[in-house]
Amino acid sequence: MNTAGVAALTGSVVAADGSSILVEGLEKSFGTVRALRGVDLAVPEGSVLGVLGPNGAGKTTMVRILTTLLRPDRGRAVVGGYDVVRSPAAVRRVIGLAGQSAAIQEELTGRENLEIVGRLYHLGRRTARRRAGELLERFGLTEAADRPAKTFSGGMQRRLDLAASLVAEPSVLFLDEPTTGLDPRSRQSMWQVIRELTAAGTTLLLTTQYLEEADELADEIAVIDHGQVIAAGTAESLKDRIGGDVLEFTVTDPARLPGAVTAVAGLSDAEPQADRESGKVSVAVGARGSQALVEAVRRLDGAGIEPSGMALRRPSLDDVFLTLTGHAAEAEAPPKGRRLRGRRRRPDGTGGAGS
Repeated sequence: MNTAGVAALTGSVVAADGSSILVEGLEKSFGTVRALRGVDLAVPEGSVLGVLGPNGAGKTTMVRILTTLLRPDRGRAVVGGYDVVRSPAAVRRVIGLAGQSAAIQEELTGRENLEIVGRLYHLGRRTARRRAGELLERFGLTEAADRPAKTFSGGMQRRLDLAASLVAEPSVLFLDEPTTGLDPRSRQSMWQVIRELTAAGTTLLLTTQYLEEADELADEIAVIDHGQVIAAGTAESLKDRIGGDVLEFTVTDPARLPGAVTAVAGLSDAEPQADRESGKVSVAVGARGSQALVEAVRRLDGAGIEPSGMALRRPSLDDVFLTLTGHAAEAEAPPKGRRLRGRRRRPDGTGGAGS
């Protein structure tokens, strides 16, 4: 999906190392809370970096610094060739931002929202009107263009918000959890728009809690937890950290779930993960594969537990995140109903203290 060759046509400015976004040792605290603890990352021109992490990990704080809405306490950030502290106005000229909440005026029509954004970017009235029309068509909002935005569905409002971030044709785009709260169809629609933007050479930093989203859209992924980048690489390279297969099955009787976890514990060095709501149990079994599956069946049968849907599969980003952090991507601590066991892994894959 990397389109650096196309990106050269957009006129975007890059850092000396070829990165459109360069972050070095970024730190930010709010009182006693350390939101960022020395973040380092780089996003090559025309590529997509997916920043993955739970609520409270520091994703939004980082985006706010990169878009000049916050000043860092320490460290350096360069966006589009400009330092975010020394040249904030220059940074704002080359970026677009779609935050977690749609930044639109609900009393105004879709067309008026986009035209006002154009005027704020000092586009002429005619140019702002033209860009509004182009973006309304591109995002499938033409028929609703002259209705108040408050009458739009949630998915339509998110598309309008993304359209607003593109009015000035930015070379670097920040999307902070752009599909949160959208239904599956609207999410797929948003993904298609993002693919089109990257194909045209836009450099994109995407924060998300959805592991599937990062897997689908990002050239590379940075996993952030407690204000630090704990792992980075392509989706496949991160999955390879687990290695081998994952054994997965479902326990239909919730009362038997703890017994099932105990039964399959010790199949490998990894500890089983269990979700009480779904009754699903999974454990990374490495290269043991079918041998571990047979042994699991034997152990569960000995415990008088009848599982359903037992199968081996490739690791997912969800497995990676659980292995690296000890908790799920959607919450800072293990959410209610999910039992997480095992040691927290350091970025190098070695064992560490539990989180």
